[in-house]
Amino acid sequence: MTDDRPHLLLIHSGHPVYREHMVRSLASRYRVHLFSHRDMYYEQPYLVGWSVLSSTTDIDLVVASAKELHAKDPLDAVLSLDESRTLQAAHVAAALGLPGDPAYVGRCRDKHQTRQALAAAGVPQPASALCETVDDALAAAEKFGYPVILKPRNLAGSMGVIKVHNPAELAEQWPFTHGTSHPDALPAEIHVLVEEFVDGYEVSVDAAVHNGHVSPMCLARKKIGFPPYAEEIGHTIDPQDPLLSDPAFLDLLHGTHRALGFLDGFTHTEIMVTADGPKLIEVNARVGGDLIPLIGQKSTGIDAALAAADCAAGREPDMTPTLSRCSAIRFFYVDEDDTELATIGFDPDVAVPPEIDEMKLLFGPGAVVAPPPHGTVWARIAYITAVGDTVEKCEAAIDTAATALYYTAAEKKPE
Repeated sequence: MTDDRPHLLLIHSGHPVYREHMVRSLASRYRVHLFSHRDMYYEQPYLVGWSVLSSTTDIDLVVASAKELHAKDPLDAVLSLDESRTLQAAHVAAALGLPGDPAYVGRCRDKHQTRQALAAAGVPQPASALCETVDDALAAAEKFGYPVILKPRNLAGSMGVIKVHNPAELAEQWPFTHGTSHPDALPAEIHVLVEEFVDGYEVSVDAAVHNGHVSPMCLARKKIGFPPYAEEIGHTIDPQDPLLSDPAFLDLLHGTHRALGFLDGFTHTEIMVTADGPKLIEVNARVGGDLIPLIGQKSTGIDAALAAADCAAGREPDMTPTLSRCSAIRFFYVDEDDTELATIGFDPDVAVPPEIDEMKLLFGPGAVVAPPPHGTVWARIAYITAVGDTVEKCEAAIDTAATALYYTAAEKKPE
């Protein structure tokens, strides 16, 4: 029997907690070939083939390998669900004549390029300066006024982001931001942005972009914790959120994509809603993290993975909602650094409300984890999701269910 599904190249699958549901969705409509830098462990049932490369961040290697695959079995789309491989996917797409362009993806990957493009187009955003030294940073902060945000230009997941309130704090925290790195980050000679602090509440919009037309899938309101660090500890989604019909907000969203020249793909756009109107924080050329696409699908019925793949294949994605429900997710952490878990679980005697959708442990006994800033997204110990008539009911349900989560720490051995 002939398999006539389109052939999709997926570059790096991502962590199973956050990405397996999307790889599964892709396989429902596409023949998926995976480029990975490691052996398979959860992906194999969803694939028609895979290639283990020495690196999936080496653009030349990835492009050459994709050309070899394309010559044997022509590709219809190339996609990455991982922030650090979106630029590689765009280079492959350009080399094969598929939708996607390294220029506009690069303007998303590099936060300094984002700021430059938006400034040229007059898109509302915080003032920003690229700073090589702490003295440069102090000068920029003096110009913008405290507090300011220190942010790596080439990372994701709020890594290295911190709010500082005065020159002493800036000098103290400079090594934190300047020293935060990731092996898959884009190389950058000057690594740190100092940005004006804009006060308000932060939201994200996941959207499909086809031929320059931006179609929002969902808007998520963020819960931020562990100040002065900017750790995202939860999200809520209301399909009827008034921001989705607010002219100024929509102008900012569409104007941002025009300024970046973003024509085809899927984006995760972060916006601060201030008393002076919405301001652009950053744009990622990928589906959202933190399981936002999953709770978004529970709210709207729209599958972000399939929409992203359709855009990558040059097809108009189906962005028609089939559901209209509110949803929420919250992540949980230990209290102290270097905590070795002795026990962890959910107390079965705690009655959870009907809105609770999922309660999932992310680690078991023996794991050593920490709260932010030393523990990031990869150190969360559990998450809880809820689906209900209102955001307030979802949040209240999670509050109740959270009382069921317990852990104990192993006794620390004397040094």
